[in-house]
Order: sequence, then C-alpha cells, then structure tokens
Amino acid sequence: MVRPKTNFRCSACQHVLVKWAGRCPECGAWGSIEEAPALSSLQRSALQRSALPEARVASSTGGLLPSTPAVRIVDVEGTEAKAQPTGISELDRVLGGGVVPGAVILLAGEPGVGKSTLLLEVVRQWAARDVALYVTGEESAGQVRLRAERTDALHERVMIAAESDLATILGHVEQVRPGLLIVDSVQTMRAADVEGITGGVTQVRAVTSALTHLAKTSGIAVLLIGHVTKDGSIAGPRALEHLVDVVLHFEGDKNSTLRMVRGVKNRFGATDEVGCFELRENGIAEVSDPSGLFLHHHNDTVPGTSITVAMDGKRPLLGEVQALVAGNGIPSPRRAVSGLDSARVAMILAVLERRCALSLAGSEVYAATVGGMRVTEPAADLAIALAVASGSRDRVLPPRTVVLGEVGLAGEIRPVPGVARRIQEAARLGFTNAIVPAGSGTLPVGVAVAEVSTVSEALTLLGKPAPPESPRAGPQLSFVGSRA
Repeated sequence: MVRPKTNFRCSACQHVLVKWAGRCPECGAWGSIEEAPALSSLQRSALQRSALPEARVASSTGGLLPSTPAVRIVDVEGTEAKAQPTGISELDRVLGGGVVPGAVILLAGEPGVGKSTLLLEVVRQWAARDVALYVTGEESAGQVRLRAERTDALHERVMIAAESDLATILGHVEQVRPGLLIVDSVQTMRAADVEGITGGVTQVRAVTSALTHLAKTSGIAVLLIGHVTKDGSIAGPRALEHLVDVVLHFEGDKNSTLRMVRGVKNRFGATDEVGCFELRENGIAEVSDPSGLFLHHHNDTVPGTSITVAMDGKRPLLGEVQALVAGNGIPSPRRAVSGLDSARVAMILAVLERRCALSLAGSEVYAATVGGMRVTEPAADLAIALAVASGSRDRVLPPRTVVLGEVGLAGEIRPVPGVARRIQEAARLGFTNAIVPAGSGTLPVGVAVAEVSTVSEALTLLGKPAPPESPRAGPQLSFVGSRA
C-alpha cells in the first residue's frame, strides 16, 4: 500500500517543511509545525480560486477579474485617514499625531507597568467626542469600574464588556458601534472555530487577523494590549507585529514612577519618538519636560558627578552620572553599575588606568544614574570617565557643565551625533558650559564650549579640590513616653 504523500506546514506563517521540527525556521514560532497532506500545484490553485467570491471570473490571461477596478491614487479620498488626537499629547507624539480610523495598534509591556491605566485615560479622553468600547478578558467589569473611579476615567460614553470569545466581541461591536475598541489583552481572547489553546500561536494570530479585518472594513480604531516574555519581546507569534499597523512598547522601572512609550513600528509616522509619563496613585500623567527628573545636582557640583545629554529617539534628555571610588589596596575590588552599560563602564575604567595613569586597581568603583534613567549610548562615555576621575581625585567640574563624547580604546574622544541639539536642550535648562569632542561643528550661541581630543585633555578641565564639608548638627530626636 502506497502511503499518501505528506509534508509539514507552520500554522503561524504557512511555511512548508519536508520534515517535522519543533520551531519554524521562517517565523520562529514554537510548536506550530503540523502534518498536512501535500497539495499539487493544480489543487492549490483550485483551493485559492474556491475561496474567492463567485462574482470574480477568469480573464483572458488566466487571472481573475477584480470585483472593484483599480483607481488612480490621486482620486483616493485622504480625509478619512486623518489622525484624530487622543487628547494625550505625549501619546500623540509617538503615534504621529493621533489615532487613524481603521488602524490597529498594539501596546506591549510587562505586567503592572500601567498599560490598562494608560488606555483607561485614552478611553476617557476619547469618550468626550465618540463612543469607546473597552473589552477585558483578564478582569471583571466591576474591577475595571473600581480602577476607572480611582483614575477619574468614568464617562457615560465608555462601554465595557468582560468577554473573551471573539464572536461575542464582534457582536458587541455591532451593537455599540464604537469609534474606538480596546482589547485587554489579545492573549486572553479565543476564536471558537480555531484550534489551539488560548494565548497560543494559532489563537493569537486568528484573533488579531479578525480584529484587523474588522478595523479595515468598519473604520473602527482598535487598540490591543499585549504581554511580553522574559526577554522583553512581545508574546505570541512574530507575525503578530506584521498584522498590526502600530507597535508600541510601554517600559518602566518598577522602582521608579517614570514610564516610557516607544514606537517600534508605525505605518503613519516616525518610529524614533518617545512619550514620557509618570505613574501616580490617582492614575497616569504625561510629563512634557522629563529632563528635570534625572537631575539632582543641577545648580551645584560635587565630586563624582557629571551631567550628560542622552538622545532617546528624537528627544534629548539630561541625565546625571554619579561615581564613587572607595578604598585602596583591596585585593578583589568590586565594580557595581546601575543604569549604565557595564561593559562600557569596564572599558572606560581600563582606558583611565592605561591612558590617563589613574590608579583604580585596588579601589571599588560604583557608577549609576539618577532617577532610574538608563543610558547606554556611547555619547555618555566621557561623562562617565569624568565622573570617575572626579570621584577619585576629589575634584569637581565647573558648575552648570554638560559633558558629551565617545571614548575610544586609544583614549581619543570621538564625535557624537546631534551635538547642537543636545547643547541647545542643556542651554534651555540653564547650563552655560559644555565639554564636547573636537570638530563638533557650529554650536548654539550663549554656551561656553571646550573642545577636547583625548580623555587626558578632558581631565585637565577638572577644577580645584572640593572644599571639605562643614560639619552639620544632626537633628535633635525627642523620645516621648520611653520607659526607664
């Protein structure tokens, strides 16, 4: 008996393999390879034709005549695709002006970062002009109501449904006819006619495809909340990001109230914009000028501190780098880093020892940023080097000084992009001095600029030793009701 010919096909991206594998080599999905009968070219063609409407007939060239003819692009009405502001300027900045009707937006982030809180604020702003439908598959309607009361997001035009079945959700949309649909979250939704577990590859792809078709045919904007894995990537198939129009990452440190919304994919705008928010007890608030959150010593300078300007997308942010050099002759000195790239800090310490004769071999070095800011770009290398040298030699930088520059292994200072924009942002916040790489070009007027070519040259700009701190009287403690 001849066994029928079979092959293996990925249920996520339909990639065909000759043998079974645990992971699809095309889309990277795990457990999506299924055995399926092999189809001939005629069978595949017939299957594709059977899925098309009957009104489409074959043309003389063998193709199918389209049901609607192609039109000139200049005749397409463009007003229907105009972005509508959400009422939250920081979110509109990342979206490219607002939410486009019929767009599908995926907001991904870690649990507890504030995704639902942010979208409740979006719903409240949206309800001022149109109906919004909030579908939750993780909480009950009462739980969402309590959070909406706490964040002052109650509005009579906000509709809520606690559902996880896709067909029921589509029924709610047909009854309510909202202008905005929010699904929290896409991993909790399930299509009854599709095999697979809830949150699996097949289910997530089917639900997202159905909601995308709904958005394109009805003009309803859809906002999806997505979970992330341990490594920070969006949970589910990689094709999920290709099905939607906009992908946003909601980031934040659990020890800080600052939250960042980054655009990873945007068919309607740029992908290098960042929105800043602050998570509070009564909700979430946008931060239009976040630079002050990352500065502690703004008007004065102490040993071991330096100020730099990091570019987060198109946005310049001032941040403070602090370094503490302690001990001498320690056999195994410790190196601790927080908010910085540990590999770059280790390289900078090696350059300071080898090229600048700064002895750090037996000393412990601690380097960190202020306010939970994370700086990984090379433009902060010189600021780290000056902070460490300042802490080691107990010398301070001139007040109101920002430091920019990439450090090379030979001790040279390399140029960094966007120096003029960084200095302009520092001048806006009251900084009057800047240490930049040589050959940085035309810089804003009103800032005293010192151009340096090597780290050794930059270390000569450190001022005199800091004066010893005067002893201060400690607070007087009063113990009331202590027992004898």
